[in-house]
Amino acid sequence: MSKVIEHKKQVVSDITEKLQNSKSTVLVDYRGLDVEQVTHLRQQLREAGVEFKVYKNTMTRRAAAEANMAELDETLVGPTALAFSENDAVAAAKIINNFAKENDALEIKGGVVEGSVATVDQIKELAELPDHDGLVSMLLSVLQAPMRNFALATKAVAEQKEEQGA
Repeated sequence: MSKVIEHKKQVVSDITEKLQNSKSTVLVDYRGLDVEQVTHLRQQLREAGVEFKVYKNTMTRRAAAEANMAELDETLVGPTALAFSENDAVAAAKIINNFAKENDALEIKGGVVEGSVATVDQIKELAELPDHDGLVSMLLSVLQAPMRNFALATKAVAEQKEEQGA
């Protein structure tokens, strides 16, 4: 086989692997962004550990088919960039959603979350979730609430008995 075909097969294989291994992947239409805006977006994503790449749609379609995500075919029309987040499912969606609010030219097309194809609305909902640290903080708060309420009730009973005894 020619080197070009081998290279294309390798690219498809890489995309397939990234689609399968990422906690979330966000597909965006970046038409209308200038170089400075794209550079700023890439920098924000890089700092969060998110990989931002542009691939040919035909290769991405083949990779999506290999990854059993053929539903992405409808989304892969026009210029499409992919943001792969392997560590934090919320990071890519949050950064891109915030960037899209500031720059009308960036449009979220859809994505993949934990191996399932997601709609634009689902990606935007994901973006509104707190990050990992925020979720852990909320969980700890919920777990502490019963103990805190019990302590307050015990203190109130003790104070009431103290008043009655005095």
